[in-house]
Amino acid sequence: MIFAAGLGTRMGEMTRTKPKALTDINGSTMLQLTTEKLVAAGFDDLIINIHHHPDQMMEEVEKLRGMGYAITVSDESQELLDTAGGLLKVRDFFDDRPFICHNVDEFTDFSLTEMYRRHTESGALATLAVRHRPGNRQLLVDAGGRIRGWRNNATKEEIITVASSKKLDEVGFSGIQVLSPAIFEMMPAGIYSLTSLYLTLARDNLVMSFLHDEGYWFDCGTPQSLEKIRKHLAKQA
Repeated sequence: MIFAAGLGTRMGEMTRTKPKALTDINGSTMLQLTTEKLVAAGFDDLIINIHHHPDQMMEEVEKLRGMGYAITVSDESQELLDTAGGLLKVRDFFDDRPFICHNVDEFTDFSLTEMYRRHTESGALATLAVRHRPGNRQLLVDAGGRIRGWRNNATKEEIITVASSKKLDEVGFSGIQVLSPAIFEMMPAGIYSLTSLYLTLARDNLVMSFLHDEGYWFDCGTPQSLEKIRKHLAKQA
């Protein structure tokens, strides 16, 4: 699933007249690049949620379908459901195999197939891509890579699922995750984020991290980060 329904408010004026997912990156939209990346890794049956400027999103989806990509659309134009609510809405799309969820504005070069393999071998309920990087909101993982909590370094708020956070490592979530379908049975109805769900479930269930400190990662949520990924990909072309 590609999460592409966000308003993109951090982009400023750029997203007032078009959705962030259709932002141009060197001749292709974010949505096209994410679609190509997932299909190249073997995830060739996609579902995308849409909300902001849905007509424009559907035009892009039809273009991608014309290029041969299999894309189902989940229409959230009447109500934005956040990541967990959006995923729960489309649970019938998935079968009994683990699946991947990918934010449309995350760009990185780690192996999605390796992450998927690690997830299936561990038997985890969820596996989250993480990276050592600056940021106020950090996940907390133990030495084995299991997610044990969350910390906001600005407010000092913590959510801890073990006795102490002293030996836990801070990592930033990269907006990409592999999930086992058993998670649907643990998801209440409502509008909320997957991250909040993971922190609720992590105490009694195996929620793992997939560390990717090598290579690049860009969260293209601002005009400044957008220019960085454009320049980076242009150098690789």
